[in-house]
Order: sequence, then C-alpha cells, then structure tokens
Amino acid sequence: MPVNAADHSLIERLAQHLRRPVPKIVRTNARLHLLDWLGCVAGARSSEIARIQSAMAGAGPVDRAAWLGNVLEMDDVHRTAILHPGPVAWPAALGIGGDAVDDGLENALDAAVRGYEAMITIGAMFDGRHYAHWHNTATAGGFGAAAAAASRLGADIGQTVAALGLAGSVAGGLWQMRHEPVMAKQWHLAHAVATGTAAARYAMAGVTGPRYVLEGPQGLFAATCAAPGEIVLADAWRIGEVSFKPWGACRHAHPAIDAALLLKAEGGLSGPVTLATYRDALVFCDRPTPRTVQEAKFSIQHAVAIVMERGIPRLQDFEPDAIAALADARAAVSVIEAPDMTGAYPAHFGARITSAGGEVTLIDTLGDPERPLDGAGVIAKARELMAWGGIDAGAIDEAIGIALEGNRVSDITDLLDRWL
Repeated sequence: MPVNAADHSLIERLAQHLRRPVPKIVRTNARLHLLDWLGCVAGARSSEIARIQSAMAGAGPVDRAAWLGNVLEMDDVHRTAILHPGPVAWPAALGIGGDAVDDGLENALDAAVRGYEAMITIGAMFDGRHYAHWHNTATAGGFGAAAAAASRLGADIGQTVAALGLAGSVAGGLWQMRHEPVMAKQWHLAHAVATGTAAARYAMAGVTGPRYVLEGPQGLFAATCAAPGEIVLADAWRIGEVSFKPWGACRHAHPAIDAALLLKAEGGLSGPVTLATYRDALVFCDRPTPRTVQEAKFSIQHAVAIVMERGIPRLQDFEPDAIAALADARAAVSVIEAPDMTGAYPAHFGARITSAGGEVTLIDTLGDPERPLDGAGVIAKARELMAWGGIDAGAIDEAIGIALEGNRVSDITDLLDRWL
C-alpha cells in the first residue's frame, strides 16, 4: 500500500517508490549506462589504482572494478544531484552475487535503475552547504548501493528501509581530497559500494537501521545541510535524467569544451579567449597551470586550450606531454563567472566563450538530456575507452554485445575478471 507522507520517513517513502516495475524501455536505456561504465572501467586498466587493486588478495572482479569507474572522469552524471551514479550503482547491482541470487541480467539492470533512483533522489535534496564540503557521489552513494543490492536480493520494503538506514548512518566523503594528489575519490566510490551492499546483506538478515536517517534531529541533513530540499518522487525513472560525458574531463569543464568546439567550427576560436560560466565550474576547474593529469582534467583553461590547438579532446590530451605543450594556449584563456549561468545552475550547465572571432553561448551541454549523446555516440565512446585500456577489437565487440544484448550477470563478471 502507498505510504502516507505525514506518517513515514523519507527513506520509507523512497523504499515504497522503488517498488514500482521497471519498464522495458528504461531497462534498454540502462544497458547504455552499463556499457558506459564498462568503458570507463576498461579505460582505467593501466592506472595506478588498477595496479594496486590487482595486487590485493581476495578482491573479486567487481570489487576491483568499483575503484575504476571514475578514474578517467568520463562517468555519467546527474546535474541537479551533482553526482555520478553509474560507478556506484553498477558494481553494487552486479557484485551482490551468490547461489541464492538470480544470475539474470534483467534483474541486475532493474537493481541498478533503483540504485540510480535512490542516489539521485537523495543527492538532489542536498544543498550548497553540503556540496561545499561533501562529495555527493560518496554521501548519496551508499544509499544508491544499498537500494541496488537490496533490489537484487529481493528485499521487501522493510528490508530496503533497513538497508538505506544502515548505509546512511555511516555516510561520508570529504572534498579535501580535491586539494591533494591522492586516490581518495576512488576510495569514496568503492567504500560506498561496499557499505551499501553490506547494509543490504545485513538488512536481509534482520539488522535494522534508522528510519529518519536523513531528516532526524541528528541525521544526515542536520549534520551537513543548511536548507535541504524536498523529496521528489518522480513518475519517470530518474536514470533518464542522467547525462553521458563525451570528454575525459570534469563535467564542470564540459560546457567550456562544448562552447569552444562550436566556436571553432564557426571559424571564430582564436586567442585571447574569455570563458564565462557558473560559479561551481570555477570553484572546481579554474586551474590555469595544471601539473598532473588529474589537475588537467579539472582545468577549464587546459580544456579550452586543447580545443584551440587540437580540436575534440582525447584522453591523450590530458597526459603530461600535452600539459607541457599547451602552456602557451592555456595562458590565452581567461575565465570569469557568468551570474546568469550561476543562477541557472545546477539545472543547466552553461558557458559563454568570446574571442576576437566571435561568441557562443550554451545553456545545456552535449550529453545532457536536452542535447543527448545517442546510442551510437555511447557505443563509440565505449570503443575509444576500451581501446585506450588496451582491449583488442574482438574483445571490444564482445563487451558491447554483452552489455547491450546479454542475459547473464556472470558474463559481465567473467569479462571484468579477464580485464582486471
């Protein structure tokens, strides 16, 4: 029966909402997000964190993959929740195996869709105070992982509430890692997956969690938010609101890339260049002199310099040789806040680029639902990422086929085991 908002906590209302069936069209879209995540994981195979994971005893292939979905900064993103659901929802949905768990991929697809839903619904309630210090993907991620794992395990509403409450009671993830050359961002994702899936398993065994973990007097909102938003239980599954990232940089740099590409196509991109965008883009990506690959991915100046000198950004354009080669081009790029775009954010990620040759203003960025990356674009992106990770052409075709048409979770875990 539907729950009464006056008598039930936020996570009880969410748990009820998660019970509705997942339509085939949503499941089909989810397969594209699965492929996107697999591409991101494959592309990160040669990273240092992948090497560390491969050397750790006892970790299964999905456990290892949980560390890699965000390494290249190409993971999917939800704008108003300001988080990346894919790198959490997929390993939680796929990794909760066991003899009693259905190996059917449709069950896992539905579980991931529910993980996206929980993560986005909760993340969208966080406010600016929360995002100023807390990594939304981490703080909402445990809820998403718990929802995905609980769905895969066949949890009822009470067990789902317990799983969400347990996961939320240990939510965390500080932005301090942005200011140091560390791997904590990947740990945030893996920790959210591990915490959420453990919460679901314990809930299935009868362990209970706080029902008012969000809005209670000592709950997550009281601890981390000044003015949390209202819960939105949308009619449509919210995975449909999630954006695909076409380029290997922080999403806050994508509006600049997109606008620069359009101005370049018009023949008007030449230095000096002024890039105006919303405040958070500057907070995260105003970095005129990046020194590392990670810093280059969080540099609007570097992103625009790539477009000026090379065109469409490729993963190699964020590597050390490119950082050195593009120093002069970066120096020609100035960044400023655009108050109108700050006002429209986070519903819209926009940018305005101006140079001697013209001006382009974008309200929404390629990959957003208003300007979607179609299925062919997602497949092409996955191919590029997998090739970057050293996967041969035949294995790439196999992976695409499994993601888009496969029927068994074990086929995906076998694939990950071979890769990682």
